[in-house]
Amino acid sequence: MTATAPASVSAPSRLQQLRELSVVVADTGDYDAIVRLRPVDCTTNPTLVKKALGLPVYAELIERELAWARTQGGAGKAAADKAIVDEVADRLTVGVGAMLSGLVPGRVSTEVDADLAHDTAATVAKARKFVAMYADRGIGRDKILIKVAATWEGVEAARQLQAEGIDCNLTLIFNPTQAIACAEAGAFLISPFVGRILDWYKARGQVPATIDEDPGVVFVRGVYAEFKRRGAATVVMGASFRSTEQVLALAGCDRLTISPELLEALEASDGKVERQLAPVPREARTITPVDQARFDADLAADAMANEKLAEGIAAFAKDLDALRADIASRLA
Repeated sequence: MTATAPASVSAPSRLQQLRELSVVVADTGDYDAIVRLRPVDCTTNPTLVKKALGLPVYAELIERELAWARTQGGAGKAAADKAIVDEVADRLTVGVGAMLSGLVPGRVSTEVDADLAHDTAATVAKARKFVAMYADRGIGRDKILIKVAATWEGVEAARQLQAEGIDCNLTLIFNPTQAIACAEAGAFLISPFVGRILDWYKARGQVPATIDEDPGVVFVRGVYAEFKRRGAATVVMGASFRSTEQVLALAGCDRLTISPELLEALEASDGKVERQLAPVPREARTITPVDQARFDADLAADAMANEKLAEGIAAFAKDLDALRADIASRLA
């Protein structure tokens, strides 16, 4: 009797290995991509919501919200009424987030309007509104994160929201003091932008020789270590990746939010994934909390962080304006 050779077992992909080291988040609101790639968390923002307007899976949601707008005085009036258009944008943002929340076991990050980035009270009000809108759809606070730009006003808004039990994702993190201020405010999570940091240096001819010298990678590794030394509960989620090499260089970070394209590249590749970040013991030391004067001074002295924060807010605001313009054109 001839023995049957055992079936070969394929080696785990890099994405499978990465999931063992970090929580993998999809940096997309693409419904089909999330179904396919099975991330723990996902995100929405005006760019992603605008893209959603062209996807069949969201067609019913879009028509329902446009129909609501037309009940507010007719299509022509609705298209010309900024308050109605803004309300539709909010309803679509939460509607897309609600649909995505059913696909992921974790949370959906929902972005507060970037044009409120320097207004604490308005940011808090919009965050509360989003939470209430999700609640109306049967989705609790444990399924969402409110995404806020990490200006000083955004940090202060997060401090208030976290005290109310509303968890926040502080985004556009480029500077160590900025990151620490978010942790001291009790932010649930921060998103340091790896790729945009590298972009800034490469634009000035400073190309790192190795991935370990990549300034975005170096920054996130430093923030992660500092948070662990402080015993900070705030989650560090690397974001804005330009390559799988950057992602793998941060294997072991609390969370990594990755585009569908890079997730698919990691799924299609094999090879050993080594842990690069691991918790370090908490250190007992005296820490002076970050105040606004130090926050402003440290960002002003950091040309990269100052420029990229302002640029990021402007880009998010432009995307929101484009979403509103698309809604107005559909109503007209």
